[in-house]
Amino acid sequence: MGSTTFSGPVTSTNGFVGNITGNVTGNVTGNVTGINIGTVTTKSGAGAVPITASTVRLTTTGANALTLANGTNGQLLTIVMVVDGGDGTLTPTTKTGYTTLTFGDVGDSVTLQYFTTLGWMIVANNGVVAA
Repeated sequence: MGSTTFSGPVTSTNGFVGNITGNVTGNVTGNVTGINIGTVTTKSGAGAVPITASTVRLTTTGANALTLANGTNGQLLTIVMVVDGGDGTLTPTTKTGYTTLTFGDVGDSVTLQYFTTLGWMIVANNGVVAA
């Protein structure tokens, strides 16, 4: 198949086979195979941790209070401390199994998944203190 440009809603009864280069905006329903690479953003200092990327590189600038808004059902988010200027304590709006997450050292990381009825749940944790 050659190069094809789509505009508007696209439905395929047989599926698409091949590579997609560029951006897909909106929802994808069905199976996606291959390597799916999300976006990376940064957060420096206190305040709201962005939920618009799949990975957040966290820089603390002191004892930082961090918040995390509710996500989209099924959303995955990884937060990695890359610069340690002090402890960063994250309090998600809705969560299950913990109250806060504290990042204390470079390399501390957590992967969270959001569920509409449960909020942010820990999928993986490397050095982050869940309390």
